[in-house]
Amino acid sequence: MTRMLMKFWRSNKSLIAFLALMVLFRSAVADWNVVPSGSMLPTIREGDRILVDKMAYDLRIPFTHIAIAHLHDPLRGDIVTIDSSAAHELIVKRLIGLPGDRIAMRDNVLYVNGVRADYQPMQQLPLPGDALSPGDYLRERFGGVSHAVRLSEIAPSPRRSFGPVTVPANAYLMLGDNRDDSADSRYFGFFPRNELMGRTRRVVYSLDPDHFYEPRFDRFGAALDAPARGG
Repeated sequence: MTRMLMKFWRSNKSLIAFLALMVLFRSAVADWNVVPSGSMLPTIREGDRILVDKMAYDLRIPFTHIAIAHLHDPLRGDIVTIDSSAAHELIVKRLIGLPGDRIAMRDNVLYVNGVRADYQPMQQLPLPGDALSPGDYLRERFGGVSHAVRLSEIAPSPRRSFGPVTVPANAYLMLGDNRDDSADSRYFGFFPRNELMGRTRRVVYSLDPDHFYEPRFDRFGAALDAPARGG
């Protein structure tokens, strides 16, 4: 058995080393994740494979949540992948509240530190997933960032209003862009810094789950609706 293993190693050591490095790279540097739900519509669509920068915030020991260096602080408006202990899965949400922020929502209108977000209608065609719950697409501006959100009047959510709440130290408040169809901080509470696994700004490729997973070439390499920063 030992001879067979040694022979296998000698014959395949380059491939084994390459695969090991790829696994380490995907764990600590960059990875792609499948998005199975529409909680981030219209920004991320069901079937998108998103590129995740795992060194956006921290340098971690591979396969752990242990940070050996803090590289950057998360910013308001970032799209973040979260390995959530409360949700028991990896989820993707937008960062709304930073530590110390006071966040409230009144009938789907967001307030950040007492300032009401501004909403403007978007000329957005219906997207896959809208058939069961037609929605309105708006551009939401708050705290110096701007991005798209989706609101659905015929699917009222019990979480349309909350707060105000103060985000504790070393934690963040996250919401989905598809406000009436997203399990986020309204359900799971604040997300600790060590559960923020990376930031995404681009789609790698996309397969349409409603049409036998055929490629959506217009989504290949597409930039996500990252927040436009400014006044």
